[in-house]
Amino acid sequence: MSLDNASAVVPVLEARGISKTYRQGVWPFRKRNQVLDGVDLTLHRGEIIGLVGENGSGKSTLMQILVGELAADAGSIDLRGSLGYCPQGPIVFDRLTCDEHFELYGVAYELTREERVREQQRLYDDLDFKRYADTRVDRLSGGTLAKLNLALALLADPAVLLLDEPYAGFDWDTYLRFWDLVGRRREAGRSVLVISHFIADEQRFDRVVELHDGKATEKR
Repeated sequence: MSLDNASAVVPVLEARGISKTYRQGVWPFRKRNQVLDGVDLTLHRGEIIGLVGENGSGKSTLMQILVGELAADAGSIDLRGSLGYCPQGPIVFDRLTCDEHFELYGVAYELTREERVREQQRLYDDLDFKRYADTRVDRLSGGTLAKLNLALALLADPAVLLLDEPYAGFDWDTYLRFWDLVGRRREAGRSVLVISHFIADEQRFDRVVELHDGKATEKR
């Protein structure tokens, strides 16, 4: 087996036996709500996976556990490569402009100025929001804020990208731009896990994983 074939077989992200229970209410009426019950999930190099399920099925909980934002009650996660994360709620600072956010995140990602500027300009072009470069975040529309949120997750060109409903608020043109960008990442050997509520998106994924009753099953 060649090195390229071997790297395609070994998962870049592997979660095994992930469980999470929330306690609701006050004692003595407190109840246990098991959201995840031994979930297994693998993501390979150059693979695009859709994560679907009803509201409350645990999709965002699983993604928060995968990125280390939330601790699992049980299970293990093995990540091979750099990780990017686009949460549902943008992590931004109201008084900073888009340019200033790129600069701040570039420092956090330990990018050189040249690397950051190159990726920043590419993302402005890919998502078509360069005209807002000097605009403060608190003056952006919801759609443009969603573009910035996605761009910040992509800035360091991560090997594994986790997206929690990334296109909420996108217009049709941006939605198509998003999938073009995802397609180019697949061609470059990058991997993407997307939480999606859109049934029409399923044809765009290599695999679709559904969460139901705390379990993960592959739809195709």
